[in-house]
Amino acid sequence: MHATYTLNLPHYSVGPDAYEKIADVLRPYGKRIAVIGGEIALSKAEPTLLPALEAAGAEIVTKFVYGKDCTTTNVARITEDELVKSADVIFAVGGGRACDTVKAAGDILGIPVMTCPTVASNCAPITAVCVVYKDDGSLSHYHFGKHCPDHCFINTRVILDSPQELFWAGLGDALSKQIEVLYASRGKKLFHTPLLGVNVAMACQEPLLTFGEAALNDMKAGELTEAFTECVLDIIVSTGVVSNLVTHTEYYYNSSLAHCFYNASMVLPSAHKHLHGEVVSFGNLVLLAYDGQDALLDKFLQFNRSIGLPVTLAEMDIDEAGLEKLLEAAQNIKEWTCTPTPTTVERYREAILEVDRLGKQLLNA
Repeated sequence: MHATYTLNLPHYSVGPDAYEKIADVLRPYGKRIAVIGGEIALSKAEPTLLPALEAAGAEIVTKFVYGKDCTTTNVARITEDELVKSADVIFAVGGGRACDTVKAAGDILGIPVMTCPTVASNCAPITAVCVVYKDDGSLSHYHFGKHCPDHCFINTRVILDSPQELFWAGLGDALSKQIEVLYASRGKKLFHTPLLGVNVAMACQEPLLTFGEAALNDMKAGELTEAFTECVLDIIVSTGVVSNLVTHTEYYYNSSLAHCFYNASMVLPSAHKHLHGEVVSFGNLVLLAYDGQDALLDKFLQFNRSIGLPVTLAEMDIDEAGLEKLLEAAQNIKEWTCTPTPTTVERYREAILEVDRLGKQLLNA
């Protein structure tokens, strides 16, 4: 690639007092702040976030709930708000969909975005790409922002107090990064930036397999431990750095057949009650079965089983008819083509059914 390009890598502050860093970070940007996030997320973060903004001398020009999903409708609500337009910085508070909504709006408006994730469920708080859904919950498109958020404040104490099922699902989502990036980029001629991303991706998997179960137990006990923090950083930072390195309008190695499974499942109303990372974790198994990585498939199956992530279709309320609808939808998903060789419906179906068979054996063992 010989074109001139700019790459922005994430800046972040992490720890139980991360919001105390806001004053130093915010200084060059200005004082007029719009705070936008999820309803529950704002209630969790406000007791420490608002005093930190006040201590930084910030003027909060508006604060409101963005909605419940990253949709074109919710993005437009932000971009059309006159008070938001007057802000120097927009703070996104919440999970991945809140962050993606604000990131897309900030990119459209040309206003810097800073994120305050209140959960560790995915890497959206530090990535440039935004996943935008239709109002019915099905995938609409990817919004490729010009750069990632200007800063991310990872308050581990706030995240420790978040819903445990979101962290649980986040472990499954983060486990997709290494296997998907390695699979999507296989056989490609990689220049410096995606090559760097592929190598960073290889730091994503082992910490989750090593610390994941302990981290989940620590969270249940309300203990802020090394295992918990390592997994939070893996879910948000490690995978996010990779995403920024392997995502571009000219190439896309960020996801593959695992996320294809999730995105295709969104055509099934029954799948909407299951979390993103929960379904992606089953997609991980499908990718490994499709690619014939039997040893790693067994390791991932055991990990999913150890923390209760799905290993069968029934656990995600997908029946035989639903599987056929999923397979039909999958062929129109971007990730269907993010593979080293053309994906076939027959082989994808076989991989899904093979995982389901192995999962049933594991559950009955």
